[in-house]
Amino acid sequence: MKFTLSWLKKHLDTNASAAEISVALTALGLEVDDLEDRAALYAPFKVAFVEKAEKHPDADRLRVCTVQSETGTIQVVCGAPNARTGMKAVFAPEGSVIPRDGTVLKKGVIRGVESCGMLVSAAEMSLSEDHEGIIEVDESIPVGTPLAEIFGLNDPVFTLGLTPNRVDCAGVRGIARDLAAAGLGTLKPLEKPAIKTNGASPVSVKIEDTDGCPLFAGRVITGVKNGPSPEWLQKLLKSVGLRPISALVDVTNYISMDLCRPLHVYDVAKLKGGIVVRQTKSGESFEALNDKSYTVMDGAIAITDSSGLIGLGGIVGGVSTGCTEETTDVFLESAYFTPMRIAKTGRALGIESDARYRFERGIDPAFTIPAIDIATQMILDLCGGQASEIVKAGDVPPCGKTIEFDPSFVKALIGIDPPLAQQKKILSDLGFGVTEKGEKFIVETPSWRGDIWAAETDGRADLAEEIMRVIGLEALPSISARSTHSVAAPAETETLSRIRLARNTLTARGLDECMSWSFMAADLAAQFGANDNTPILSNPISSDLDVMRPSILPNLIAAAGKNHDRGFGDAALCEIGPVFRTAEANGQDMMAAGVRAGQFHATRSWASSHSPRSVDVYDAKADALSILAACGAPTGNIQIRRDAPAYFHPGRSGTINLGPNTLARFGEIHPAILAEMDIKGPVVGFEVFLANIPAPKKKSGTEKTLLVLSPLQPVLRDFAFVVDEAVEAETLVKAAMGADKNLIASASIFDVYRGKGVNEGKKSVALTVTLQPNDKTLTDKDIEETAQKIIEAVFSKTGGQLRG
Repeated sequence: MKFTLSWLKKHLDTNASAAEISVALTALGLEVDDLEDRAALYAPFKVAFVEKAEKHPDADRLRVCTVQSETGTIQVVCGAPNARTGMKAVFAPEGSVIPRDGTVLKKGVIRGVESCGMLVSAAEMSLSEDHEGIIEVDESIPVGTPLAEIFGLNDPVFTLGLTPNRVDCAGVRGIARDLAAAGLGTLKPLEKPAIKTNGASPVSVKIEDTDGCPLFAGRVITGVKNGPSPEWLQKLLKSVGLRPISALVDVTNYISMDLCRPLHVYDVAKLKGGIVVRQTKSGESFEALNDKSYTVMDGAIAITDSSGLIGLGGIVGGVSTGCTEETTDVFLESAYFTPMRIAKTGRALGIESDARYRFERGIDPAFTIPAIDIATQMILDLCGGQASEIVKAGDVPPCGKTIEFDPSFVKALIGIDPPLAQQKKILSDLGFGVTEKGEKFIVETPSWRGDIWAAETDGRADLAEEIMRVIGLEALPSISARSTHSVAAPAETETLSRIRLARNTLTARGLDECMSWSFMAADLAAQFGANDNTPILSNPISSDLDVMRPSILPNLIAAAGKNHDRGFGDAALCEIGPVFRTAEANGQDMMAAGVRAGQFHATRSWASSHSPRSVDVYDAKADALSILAACGAPTGNIQIRRDAPAYFHPGRSGTINLGPNTLARFGEIHPAILAEMDIKGPVVGFEVFLANIPAPKKKSGTEKTLLVLSPLQPVLRDFAFVVDEAVEAETLVKAAMGADKNLIASASIFDVYRGKGVNEGKKSVALTVTLQPNDKTLTDKDIEETAQKIIEAVFSKTGGQLRG
């Protein structure tokens, strides 16, 4: 909603500045999105007199001008062809900012001649595209007159971001009413002219669709002279972004913006018989005034004559009956349309119009007839003519509510206790009828506040809100936050924290999060752990989505397959959500799952030394471990086992356990399942049981343990052990780490060898061990003793012997 300060003052007697009004509007809940004060923008630019304009000594196209400004005489070098002695122009002083490009003017020297300031063109002021010469000002205008005053730019423009419930403020008068209630002025009375009529209307009206149009009225005005509207009206409409069209149309646009009452005018000579309001029939079409053609569906509100559809009620009129400069007789329409029907049609056809904006939010039904007289008087004043009597069909629908209001409810609901007299005055100033009944008020809602009378509530809270927003939120008492109970307990549970941490971790590792169905086909679910207890849907949305999912992996595998079919073979997908074991309340688990397919780091780059490779089981294992680490699991104590479910490859999968508790499972998806799903492998996946991760140990505080770094250099030693093929790498590493927990910082495998020199059924596993001293530098003897401990520990736990 846009309006200017001068337009507001047509309804509000006030001396408040634009800035004060802006603050008050936002406090009232009518948020000001923008305040364009062009007078401030153009304040530095004022009229000056060119006393002398002489040719520049070193440039044929430049002139050296002696300019008399309001601050004194200044020398300006100007290249405009119309710069001459004796003219009045617009002068921009040093330090001013040129609106077109933001240039800050500075004193300069042009071809050896000093120039202070600038004589500006209309293009430089962003007033037009004319940059051939400087602005010429009439000789009668005094030196020092602001540019904004000459061009009518001294009227601030407000832009409001209205909430849908405040349609009454989609008219300038509604905004003025709120400001008057807030004490920023006095609301001027609305003039209701007495129209001298000349007989009955020759155009009849009839309503067949009373649900969509409870009231339709209008009158004929004959002998009008249509043409451009006066300059004041055109300037007003342009200031709020509307394009002036003709006097007749401009009047309807003005009334819509001024009083929140959309109107429409028809050329009587183009009407074929009377106007009938009915429901549209599918397939009907018409040419609209917004230069588009529409074919409508059943059920819209149709404005018709004997020729058929001539417009959509409350949304847009048709070209066939539109007014032109040749129009001499006009039918002025003012009707009330049901908001829900307008919204439904507007959305279905995608039509945006000022009329739809207001009607679908619910304008004032009781103002339908009075608006005709106001608009009629404007048309008679601007276009002449004679008016007929008003013709109408239907009646004003119910548009009010009586509310029994106890003023003490404001304190009970909001926390302040305004005096009864103040509450009564606020409601009265906002247009509510207030009658005292003992200690209570009997309040009648105004017809323009449909957000209150149409609401399915008792209205008491709405009245309290009206009182509060006028008084201002700054009146609310301050409450100390020193109480020990002032800070609420965290709303995030342990599970929610793990979900957030898992999501952040997986996305950081390059996986894209998905949102898939919580159900799947029964035969597929059976392969991923479903059993007789798995919940079965009694009314599935599809025959192949009939059971609750026992695992997220099938959905992610299917999504990876669809990506592959569309040319995106390298997939990294994840999802966090529930899986279902039984139909009981505790029969579901919160799972973080993911799959990778195709190649890992497949994008070739000159800066990358990594060659593309297929995804493997270790990628899935790394993803699972990263989640566990992020969620605080003690990853140093976990065990890797080979008891992954059957939907994983039996030799390329595993589970991550902490004692008897399974934290996660990972591996390559079984080739038979991929073949059945028609998915090309390899595909690897993981599942993390977020609820199975042990809670962190309670600490005395929230701080992390102190990081202690040793100043002593670590020592690395490599070992190669020959062990049985059945010995797992994890067992070997843990054996080495346990040899001396105080000195051994880490151990990792870097090579596995089978072949010449190693007996059948054996393998050579090489690992590097890091020794980190803390209190003294290690001697050769210390190192040899620790190495011997490692050899003995490995032999004790695995039977492995030092190779060679």
